[in-house]
Amino acid sequence: MIYSTATVPVNPAGETPLTRDQVWKGLEAKARDARLFLPEGLCTRCDVTEDSDTHFVREATIAGADLREIITLEPGRKVTFFQATGPREGAIVNELFEDAAGALQLRFYCYLGLRDHAPGGPEEQAEQASFDSERGYKAALLSTLQRTRELLAQGRL
Repeated sequence: MIYSTATVPVNPAGETPLTRDQVWKGLEAKARDARLFLPEGLCTRCDVTEDSDTHFVREATIAGADLREIITLEPGRKVTFFQATGPREGAIVNELFEDAAGALQLRFYCYLGLRDHAPGGPEEQAEQASFDSERGYKAALLSTLQRTRELLAQGRL
């Protein structure tokens, strides 16, 4: 199994400050259309196919892999992506919270397995290393916050 986590401050020195509501709008927009947040060409399809009061279903093609995710929203707090189909199974979470000093933080964590691969095998080990690397999910959190700032500046959020 793959377990990874990363946490970044929402408002580091030198960046345009974001409110919880602004970050939440960015996280919800990312959940509904990953193309807005991923590098150009990485996500070639992202469609919400079901929408309800408690969750929505997204079908996407990311990095050439087709996937279906059931996404739950805890407004202002947490987005959970349940991997229903695709190369991975499990859950990915993006969570907003205040640290002990009251500073807004954005945390990613996941608990995943790779379909059709041995648990703990070389494929999972490589995926774990990728998630934990400087180019992994910490970088994804930082780029999500940066893109949220850009979309707000453009009046698109």
